[in-house]
Amino acid sequence: MKLPCELIVMHVLPTARGALAKELVGRHGMTQVQVAALFGVTNAAVSQYLKGVRGGNSVIDRSEYRSDFYMEISRIADKVAAGEDVTACLCTICRFVKECGLLKALYVLEGYTGELGICMECPNLAIIRPCNTSADDFRRNHLARPERA
Repeated sequence: MKLPCELIVMHVLPTARGALAKELVGRHGMTQVQVAALFGVTNAAVSQYLKGVRGGNSVIDRSEYRSDFYMEISRIADKVAAGEDVTACLCTICRFVKECGLLKALYVLEGYTGELGICMECPNLAIIRPCNTSADDFRRNHLARPERA
């Protein structure tokens, strides 16, 4: 069984970052340094995105959802350029690829057989928004091992 998150991490997010970098530099006039700071990567990584060395995916480009995917990236670039959080914007890609059918297309185009695992929505509110719980409290409440009897 292949989990949806695996396909998204392997195929969608690198392509989304590469396309988003190209949009931000090409259409919105950001510098590589600015994009690197937004993404939390090096200038060299952004350079590779812009040259197509990193972040391209032929599976997405072969799918019937290609134009929809890149239109969504363009919308995300507009939001990021307007000051919205890049992480929050990239997280919307997950929902988009599930809802439009691209995730299933990736599954088929990659030659996977069998069941596509059931997707559980990310608890992105806890990831994106500031958390009122300290790391120690989180570990204690969520990662503690059950006590032995």
